[in-house]
Amino acid sequence: MKNNYFEIGQIVGTHGVRGMVRIKPWCDSIDILKGVKKYYLTENGNEFFTCQRLAQNGQVFIAAFNEITNIDDAKLKVGTVLYAVREDLNLEKGSYFIKDIIGCIVLDSVTNKNYGTITDVSKTGANDVWHINNSGKEYLIPVIPSVVNNVDIEKQEVKITPLKGIFEDED
Repeated sequence: MKNNYFEIGQIVGTHGVRGMVRIKPWCDSIDILKGVKKYYLTENGNEFFTCQRLAQNGQVFIAAFNEITNIDDAKLKVGTVLYAVREDLNLEKGSYFIKDIIGCIVLDSVTNKNYGTITDVSKTGANDVWHINNSGKEYLIPVIPSVVNNVDIEKQEVKITPLKGIFEDED
């Protein structure tokens, strides 16, 4: 089942004296956050900040929230994890969240053989790498077009054409 709230980053410092904050993002691009107006302080949506402005500054995002109006208030929020609602996030068609891929079953595109379950994702720079667990053994699958054929988040399954040698029983 898909979670409605996503961790998008953490407030790591202040910016200026008027309450702006620096956010270390946990998403690939600021484009994903375009149009997000409410940033939640918990993953159940009980408390939120309303965003006035969001900009990228190197490796961090700079945000101005209506509820934080001075540096003292901003300092109190350092360390706070921020969440956004799934429907507010601007995700490209055909893309998915790492949180959604974890737990998917990995199947062979031709034989439907079950290779295991995705337990983690590593970001290597060139491409992501999925960690597949099969009966306690871990396999690493590069997320590249020649290997990953189909990702179906609704069915919680991924179809692959494994590279030769990844699985012990492959010839």
